[in-house]
Amino acid sequence: MRPYILAENNWKIIKDSSFDVAVLPWGACEAHNYHLPYGTDIIEADYVAAEAARIAWENGAKVIVLPAIPFGVNTGQFDVKLDINMNPSTQLLVLRDVVEVLNRQGIFKLIILNSHGGNDFKTMIRELGLQFPSMFLCQCNWFQAVDQKDFFENKDDHAGEMETSVILHLKPELVRPLSEAGDGAAKKFKITAIREGWAWAERKWMKVTKDTGVGDPRKASAEKGEKYFKAVTTKVASFFLEVASTDKDNLYA
Repeated sequence: MRPYILAENNWKIIKDSSFDVAVLPWGACEAHNYHLPYGTDIIEADYVAAEAARIAWENGAKVIVLPAIPFGVNTGQFDVKLDINMNPSTQLLVLRDVVEVLNRQGIFKLIILNSHGGNDFKTMIRELGLQFPSMFLCQCNWFQAVDQKDFFENKDDHAGEMETSVILHLKPELVRPLSEAGDGAAKKFKITAIREGWAWAERKWMKVTKDTGVGDPRKASAEKGEKYFKAVTTKVASFFLEVASTDKDNLYA
């Protein structure tokens, strides 16, 4: 049993344990090109959370990783078979219930470890912060922790070189041959402001990509994935450690 993984522990251990921060991995269930599994975001969330928590725990952080939420916001992929959408309003209800439990039991810090680009918890954190003023709530997008350019030739948006490399490292038995993968070519908005990034609209996924991927996976490798995973989890662990050790009532310098 890893003492920082809730799902692996039992009441005998947990009832006498104390924790400074809880981590809630949050993924999505969605198609990832022809070669990666639907559970890619869930696998990444679980493994990044667990490894970062291990490092933080071994450095003195009392962190507990909760079971991953497997469904994310997939409103733009409504026509992709078995992409399971969880609306933001539903996510808020789920998150509120988790926060309520932690608040009641005296674990006053929660990190949402986000593993899916369609998830955005900022407005939820604002709303729940008013309802639970004793809680420190934050989100972390692990895939933004380190610069992809230091590890990969092609930028990954979805099921490209980075994600393929990570899953080749973590779960190679779930990856089909890269010769079967689509090239991940994707169309961009014609509207200039959206292309430049200072305006936003949701992409209708199957009008953008023919293979559900956005990013070329064909130069992926397990070796690249291992190096990237180590860099990411080391960085995320430092975040876990800082959150655990910082007084939630004295956060600003």
